[in-house]
Amino acid sequence: MTPLVAGIFMASAVVTLLHWLRVHDRRLLPLMGFFLMLGAAESLEWWHYWHSAFQVLGAACGLSLLPMLDRRQRQGGPEGAPSPRS
Repeated sequence: MTPLVAGIFMASAVVTLLHWLRVHDRRLLPLMGFFLMLGAAESLEWWHYWHSAFQVLGAACGLSLLPMLDRRQRQGGPEGAPSPRS
């Protein structure tokens, strides 16, 4: 099961890389890192030291993605434009 899951994560990273090469959206880079780190963690045995390290790095990539997905627009639009939350 573990090689299958690791392969799925690696394939997701490749698809994300190809999509990033097409659109150059900076939010795709932490997502690709997330897939790579989890794929590396799944390729190792559960007792291996680097398994936990790769999982922690994957969590860090996921957490770094959260501020990038904030729905509020930080760089303002027109003065009278309503906010997206209203």
